[in-house]
Amino acid sequence: MKRTCVIVGAGHRAMAYASHAREHPDRMEVIGVADPVELRRQQAAGMFDLDPANIFSSAEDLAARPKMADFVINGTMDHEHVPTSLPLLRRGYDILLEKPFATNPTEMWDLVETAGETGCKVAICHVLRHAPFYAAIRREVVDGAIGDIININAVEHVSYHHMAVGYVRGKWRRSDQCKSPMLMSKSCHDLDLITWMKSGIAPRRVSSFGSNMQFRPENAPRDSGTRCLVDCPIEGECLYSARKHYLDHPKRWAAYAWSSLEHLESPSIEKMTESLKTSPYGQCVWKTDMNVVDHQSVVIEFEDGATATLNMVGGSAKPLRALHLIGTHGEIQGCLEDDRYVVRHIDPRPGHEFSERTVDLNETGDKTGAHGGHAGGDSRLVGDFLDYLDGNEPSISTTSLEDSVAGHLIGFCAHQSMAENKVVEITMRR
Repeated sequence: MKRTCVIVGAGHRAMAYASHAREHPDRMEVIGVADPVELRRQQAAGMFDLDPANIFSSAEDLAARPKMADFVINGTMDHEHVPTSLPLLRRGYDILLEKPFATNPTEMWDLVETAGETGCKVAICHVLRHAPFYAAIRREVVDGAIGDIININAVEHVSYHHMAVGYVRGKWRRSDQCKSPMLMSKSCHDLDLITWMKSGIAPRRVSSFGSNMQFRPENAPRDSGTRCLVDCPIEGECLYSARKHYLDHPKRWAAYAWSSLEHLESPSIEKMTESLKTSPYGQCVWKTDMNVVDHQSVVIEFEDGATATLNMVGGSAKPLRALHLIGTHGEIQGCLEDDRYVVRHIDPRPGHEFSERTVDLNETGDKTGAHGGHAGGDSRLVGDFLDYLDGNEPSISTTSLEDSVAGHLIGFCAHQSMAENKVVEITMRR
């Protein structure tokens, strides 16, 4: 069955999900767009050949019209997710909603309650659940491969160039502007994975520590300027040079670094160079106005006594996501970027200590990126959501909105714990 949708917030993430319509035109069709930026409306209209009557400047304008599509892809900024979604839910739209789906508990519960009152389906874009690597591990857990989970150790290393473009120079560098701390804007994926592996067992309390140790004015190299391509005599030797990060890699972070040039189809290097002299992406990383952490550790206790940790560290040489589950009957350990995980069990036979089974996704055709962005999760997320709307048996990765609450509450409480230097109890009801 072909489903129709409207894009709300035609930025990088929403357009990535909407591209599923071009890859699978028999299943999905984009028929409208709502965005306050005229250029983005025009780009979406051209890409999907939209009727001018179906182009809106805001979610409120869209919601004021009778329902015109089956669902909405909401890819607005974090603090806009709930305000834009509520009127659309009341209009009867199902929603595929970007994460984090709320920036505080109050608006999170507002969304949950409104979705319940309207009966509309809401799925959060926890794309890593849909990545073959994590879906396979979850299947092992569901099938009882390691018994009951006692401990989860999750790690996210955010590469130096990702840290700089998103959280030092970029849109998520100030929590008072984007309304989300770095833990939520970057690692709510990982918090969701932890609670997904413990599905059905509520988190009870959380403690967290973190700070910005690296990207501070007092750590700036001697004689450094304020802008890499304007007044910095040491730019040529700096590892965080905007020239090295963006001009030498013009496509790596194009959606962010060249946002001021999005009106140009193929901006020249000269245009890119000029933009870095004035845009946030040309700032010295040690002299920005960022107020988020560059690393944070979270400790979680669940109702059944199990524990979990997440260590998020920004500025690493290599990006990495790793997961280690230890259960009553075995353990699972793996790294997303390696496309493999190991299942171990106790083996007390003479001459043995443990048995080990390796699952290599490189050999199964499900290697990272083989099916699109986020380790194959982006495209599978949209396909699974369409199945959900059709009433088909949901995939192991597809769950209800309520199942996304636990991971978000951990994130909100972890931020409170870090700020107030105390253990925070988690309340799973409003």
